[in-house]
Amino acid sequence: MNCSIVIRAYNEEKHIGRLLEGIRQQTLTDVEIILVDSGSSDGTVSVAESFGAHIVRIPSAEFTFGRSLNFGVRAATRELVVIASAHVYPVYPDWLETLLRPFENEQVALTYGKQRGPEFARFSEQQIFHQWYPDVSKPQQETAFCNNANAAIRRSLWEKNPYDETLTGLEDLAWAKWAKDQGYAISYVAEAEIIHVHDETPRGVYNRYRREAMALRRIYPEAHFNFYDFLRLTATNIFSDLWHAARERALWKNIVSIFWFRFMQFHGTRMGHRETSLITPQLRETFYYARERKKKGGKKRDIQPIQYNDE
Repeated sequence: MNCSIVIRAYNEEKHIGRLLEGIRQQTLTDVEIILVDSGSSDGTVSVAESFGAHIVRIPSAEFTFGRSLNFGVRAATRELVVIASAHVYPVYPDWLETLLRPFENEQVALTYGKQRGPEFARFSEQQIFHQWYPDVSKPQQETAFCNNANAAIRRSLWEKNPYDETLTGLEDLAWAKWAKDQGYAISYVAEAEIIHVHDETPRGVYNRYRREAMALRRIYPEAHFNFYDFLRLTATNIFSDLWHAARERALWKNIVSIFWFRFMQFHGTRMGHRETSLITPQLRETFYYARERKKKGGKKRDIQPIQYNDE
C-alpha cells in the first residue's frame, strides 16, 4: 500500500517538523509528501524540503481551504491521498496504515481518524475532541461528519468532485456529503490518532466557528442557529465543562478559558448563520452537544507510541 500526503501550511515552522518526523517513523514508508504553501514567510518550506516534500505554492490572495486542497490533490500521483493539517502529528507508527486500511472495501470513499489535543490545550477544546472523535471506530458511519486535519480520500473520486473552493470552511463535510449521496461509505478509524495543536485567541475561536457556521448553512440550507440556541448551548456546555474539570481536579486553572471559549464558540456560530430553519438532529448533536466521556485517557493500544526528539 502507498499514498500521497497533502499538507496545507502557512507559517507552520514551529509545528511541521514534528508531523514530518512522525511520517518518517511510520510503518508505511512508500509515501509522497506534498506541501501546499500559501505564502509562508518563515522556515516552513525549508523544513518541508529537508524531509523531501514536494512544494506546491498558492498565492495567499487566492487561498481558500478547498482551493489549497485541490492544488495538493491535483499534484498527488497516488490513488489514496491522506490529508493532514500542518499542526498535527501522529501518536503511533501505524497511523497511516490504520487510516488507509478501510479502503480495502471499495465502497469506502473517505476515512478520518481520532484527534486529541496536547497537554496544554484549552480544556473546552479537549472536550470537543472527545465529543467529535470517540474511542470506538465506526466502519460505516451514518452522517457525513469528518475532518481534514486527519483524513484520507480516493483521488479517483476527487476527480469527479473536487473540493468546493467557495466555502469558508467545512469543505471536508461538503465532499463527504457528496460521497454519501453517491452511495459511498465514510469510515471513522479511532486507532489512527493524531495530536492537533490549537492555541487560538478568543478572536481566533470566534472566527473559526463563525466561518464554519457560514459554510454549514451553505451545505445544509435548512440549518439554523438562533439566539435561544446560543443561550442554551453556551450555558449547557459551560456547565458540562465545569463539571468535568471539577471531576478531574482541574477547575481553577481552566475556569476562565472555559467561559470565554464556549462563549466565543457559540457567539461565532450564531453570527455565522444567516437563515432560520432546521438542521438534521444527527449533525446538530455531532457539532454542538456535550457528551459524557471518561475521566482520563482513552482506549489503550498494544503498540508503542512514537518518541519525538523534543519530548
